Amino acid sequence: MTDPLSQLIQLLRPRTVFTKGISGAGRWAVRYSEFGHPSFCTAIEGSCRLAVDGEAPVTLQAGDFVLLPRTPGFTISGFDPVQPTFIDPKAAPSPVGEVRHGRQDGEPDVRLLGGYFVLDSPDAGLLVSLLPALMHLRGIERLSTLVRIVGEEARDERPGHDLVLARLVEVMLVEALRSIEGESAAPGLLRGLGDARLAVAIRQIHADPAHPWTVTELAHEAALSRSVFFERFTRAVGVPPMEYLLVWRMAIAKDLLRQRELDLAAVAEHVGYSSASTFSTAFSRHVGQPPGRYARMAAAQ
Repeated sequence: MTDPLSQLIQLLRPRTVFTKGISGAGRWAVRYSEFGHPSFCTAIEGSCRLAVDGEAPVTLQAGDFVLLPRTPGFTISGFDPVQPTFIDPKAAPSPVGEVRHGRQDGEPDVRLLGGYFVLDSPDAGLLVSLLPALMHLRGIERLSTLVRIVGEEARDERPGHDLVLARLVEVMLVEALRSIEGESAAPGLLRGLGDARLAVAIRQIHADPAHPWTVTELAHEAALSRSVFFERFTRAVGVPPMEYLLVWRMAIAKDLLRQRELDLAAVAEHVGYSSASTFSTAFSRHVGQPPGRYARMAAAQ
């Protein structure tokens, strides 16, 4: 059976990992502006407070893992109130060695390993919108271990470094994302996959995106009435079923156009359009430019 989560991560194409050690002691707080690239962190020892814009503050404890797919602005601090130091991650130079906040001497109150990676897909914003804004996971040793290995690999730069890092980040993403499927997840793909009935329909869409799916047919696959399926899908995934199908078809089409291995008619057929002209009209409406121009621009990058 097709795995929608694996397909999503493959289309995101994560690469280029940067990691750093972070510690804090005494009275300290740091405010980071919005960054855009996905970032992650694991607490190695001690505890601290994390407040991400638009989300309820959380306490990070040893063994916790955090993933921010879009990395909005956030503040990380100790537990005593203090005016935060502002840092622009887009302008700040890459630190050498561990970054220490607050009191500079003695043992830290918390030690973290954090980092970020880049998504190669130009459709990343659309695909990332299917994921929760903040993933805070506790007690998942596999994730903490993966982050430590990522840190070691990024630091040592041994032969095969780029390939190993790319695969490690893919595994880390899968581990994090599949740990929060279900009702606890924010609306998006993960919550939809956590619903056994909806998961059947989502997997059918991913297994055969060229099929002329209708809401009625997908509802039948999910063993639900049309109205119940439509409402349940929209609430769980965050968009109606036909919009999700369109988003997925266009993500696949963009990927095929970037590869430049198929002509326009073949791309159209692959994503469920009867002709190149019908596909071109739908693609232009969704993307804002014709598929031929999109392919040429992607090749020039």
